[in-house]
Amino acid sequence: MADLTPYIFKIQRYCLHDGPGIRTTLFFKGCPLSCQWCHNPESQAMGDEAKVKNIGEIVADLVREIERDRIFYDESNGGVTFSGGEPLSQPKLILALLSACREQEIHTCLDTCGFAPFDIFRAAATLADLVLFDVKIMADREHRSYTGKPVGQILENLKKISYLRVPVKLRFPLIPTRTDSRENIGQMIEFLTGQTPYRDVHILPFHAIGDSKYERMKIKNKLKEILPPTADRVEEVRQMFEAKGFNVTIGG
Repeated sequence: MADLTPYIFKIQRYCLHDGPGIRTTLFFKGCPLSCQWCHNPESQAMGDEAKVKNIGEIVADLVREIERDRIFYDESNGGVTFSGGEPLSQPKLILALLSACREQEIHTCLDTCGFAPFDIFRAAATLADLVLFDVKIMADREHRSYTGKPVGQILENLKKISYLRVPVKLRFPLIPTRTDSRENIGQMIEFLTGQTPYRDVHILPFHAIGDSKYERMKIKNKLKEILPPTADRVEEVRQMFEAKGFNVTIGG
């Protein structure tokens, strides 16, 4: 088997929260964002895909790993989810994997922050069976402050992909003091209802599962003192979206 560590930092089986059914999730290494609440900080360092010479071997090895769980996909209408990090940070690999899985009739989810050149995003999104798209912060200044990148390309990509009728489920990380303001949520609802047809949203309440990673890697955890949102607050946010016609799922 080829050395996968420069490209994939984890393969997680029997997942129930990364798309429909039972899924195998491949976590890609590399992400253009540096979200303060990231629970996979080990994924953020970018690799050099330009130096990859054995992409075919890597794809073949990964597809064999994916196919080990086919019986669970068939029984649960599941499949494979490509997450990260950010899969679009390795365009050659993600496009080849999506194509190979389509040939094998394996359902695919692309879990993405949406920050990528549109030609790459469009190619991957149209190959995937479902796109899980993160929408975090609407104001550019705050988005830059909390994720390290501007928000314009992300929102523009979401608008453009909606014209192609790509199946999309939105994910909203609910992070106290960062994304949970009434103003941010109101701007998000206004944008989504006015600029896109998408009305399925997964609210992802903040959790501290990544704290031990920050300590182990000796990285400053900027949200160390932040507590998860209360059940009442999560319910309040759910009602804000549902009042505007959204189908809301907590988690996933």
